[in-house]
Amino acid sequence: MAVRNILTKEDPTLYKKSRPVTQFNARLHQLLDDMRETLSREAGVGLAAPQVGVLRRAVIVIETNVPEGEEEYMIELVNPEIIERDGEQRGAEGCLSVPGEYGVVTRPEHVRVRAQDRDGNWFEVEGEGLTARCFCHEIDHLEGIVFTSLCERMLTQEELESGEF
Repeated sequence: MAVRNILTKEDPTLYKKSRPVTQFNARLHQLLDDMRETLSREAGVGLAAPQVGVLRRAVIVIETNVPEGEEEYMIELVNPEIIERDGEQRGAEGCLSVPGEYGVVTRPEHVRVRAQDRDGNWFEVEGEGLTARCFCHEIDHLEGIVFTSLCERMLTQEELESGEF
């Protein structure tokens, strides 16, 4: 595994639509492993392949909604699509590709995602709260959408620290 460089908002790659993954092979496995390592190093909650310069439909999201005493874990989503949305949450959102900047974004409170695993098997997964927000955020990256284009407004450091926005 290797830590990959994360592209920042100035890079035009982030604004391009990603292509579907069609080959479930060692190259994909290496990409996913590297994305896991990169996400762990950066202490984020999600990472999309375009953020590491690969225009393929693959993301990793950390499931943070776990029972007390259990470990958070990473979910790999290949060719993901949101098939159900419910509720609404409005909150601060940031991105590893937009370091130090946060904005107010409205997202669904609950989503169901259909995706493939690293071997091409289809599955569905649900997310609530932060996990739902992260699924939406990372899948947006696959469409060339960076959260700053969805923000109601950007937050000041004072607003972010106070939680009042």
